[in-house]
Amino acid sequence: MNLNTLLEGIPCTVTGNADMPVTGVVYDSRKVQPGSVFVCLKGISFDGHQFAAQAAAAGAVAIVAEQDIAPVSCAVVRVENTREALACLSAAWFGHPARELKVIGVTGTKGKTTSTYMIQSILEAAGIPTGIIGTIGTVIGGQLTPNANTTPESYEIQQAMRAMVEAGCKACVLEASSIGLRDHRVDGFTFDIGLFTNFSEDHIGGAEHKDMAEYMACKAMLFRKCRLGIVNIDDANWQGITKGHTCPLLSYGFSADAEFRAANDQLLKRSGYLGVCFDLSGPLSGHVEVDIPGHFNVYNALASIAVCYQLGADMDAVRKGLDTVKVKGRGERVPVPGDFTLLIDYAHNAVSMENILTTLRAYNPPRLICLFGAGGNRPKARRYEMGEICGRLADLSVVTEDNSRFENVHDIIADIEVGLNKTEGSYLVIPNRRNAIRWCLDNAKPGDVIVLAGKGHEDYQEIKGVKYHMDEREIVHDILVEEGKI
Repeated sequence: MNLNTLLEGIPCTVTGNADMPVTGVVYDSRKVQPGSVFVCLKGISFDGHQFAAQAAAAGAVAIVAEQDIAPVSCAVVRVENTREALACLSAAWFGHPARELKVIGVTGTKGKTTSTYMIQSILEAAGIPTGIIGTIGTVIGGQLTPNANTTPESYEIQQAMRAMVEAGCKACVLEASSIGLRDHRVDGFTFDIGLFTNFSEDHIGGAEHKDMAEYMACKAMLFRKCRLGIVNIDDANWQGITKGHTCPLLSYGFSADAEFRAANDQLLKRSGYLGVCFDLSGPLSGHVEVDIPGHFNVYNALASIAVCYQLGADMDAVRKGLDTVKVKGRGERVPVPGDFTLLIDYAHNAVSMENILTTLRAYNPPRLICLFGAGGNRPKARRYEMGEICGRLADLSVVTEDNSRFENVHDIIADIEVGLNKTEGSYLVIPNRRNAIRWCLDNAKPGDVIVLAGKGHEDYQEIKGVKYHMDEREIVHDILVEEGKI
């Protein structure tokens, strides 16, 4: 592929030879190879334009810039916005993979990750192989690759979608964050479906959004980038989120005006199982059970059903997909022998801790046990708050290690105890996380709900700058095998 071909359809002016063969598209000057097209991106603490000469010296055949740069010995492509250009260049470089997939974009303050996994589970049950790009990582054919951001840079998105096509996927579900939309990471293609979950205050300040108006405006971009929009009509902000939309809209919710409607939602509690169920009506109808705890997951399930129906999923696929869905580290149930429930959750601050414990408390377990620690080299206030929340909401707190980083584990635990001691909650300290998990398994009583909080989808533990492999699912399995329980 030569530069002229790569630039087709991209508004730009070219100075220099545009008939050069291209070997790759990069936005990190350290990765430039002979034949590369280097795209100058601007960030909070860097400006790629400053490295244009370095990229040219390393063999770049073209520099893509949105402002004047120092003279270079290769072609210069001037564009209005380099992030937008990177998205279009990446799509072209990987052969426009979105044209070979049904691509679903999910935006909202909460529920994006869970909804993406529900959508994948239903579509897979319907015989539609589906990849995921999101917070937990990129999933292709069951293989998980971590992402640096909820919505990766556009090059990584296009690269992942091409890999999905080559792996036989027919659909891709992508978490479209407000930052990802703002920074043009999902430009260069059209979503088949855009999904809105809900909207509340988040991501304000710093390098994110200056205020709620900007936050909403960024999320609203999705509905000018898709062929069909699906929205939560019960959310008070849905009209603001869809302002200026260029696609037809479908709705879901409990409202009588919703096209996909839920009613009679109830919590489900069986031995080793916590979930939720509801009655569905609309284009599809019937009773639905979801293998993830919490009333709020009715909305995530409804959203996912509405999406998957558009792609051909029937009620059998809906029931199978939602009854078997697993979201790694998000209220994830781990099968164990015995009459108790074990969950893994990513709750690692006071807000997320309160959310998961309040959700589990609604099931009225005889005993709610929370195992948790706190990250090192993070504000002490976070530890105090986590301790206080857990002391107030859990019947027993098992305090242990997390990613201690460069701090002493015992110092972190002492800070957690400050918060715990503000409550009347019972707790015990077991610094080694593996031993703490073993204690929970060995001392579980009938009906107990035990949540291992903090690590979630992470499969490592960071100590003094080194990441050691540690997957709590493996730890639970190994302990049960050692003790002859499985």
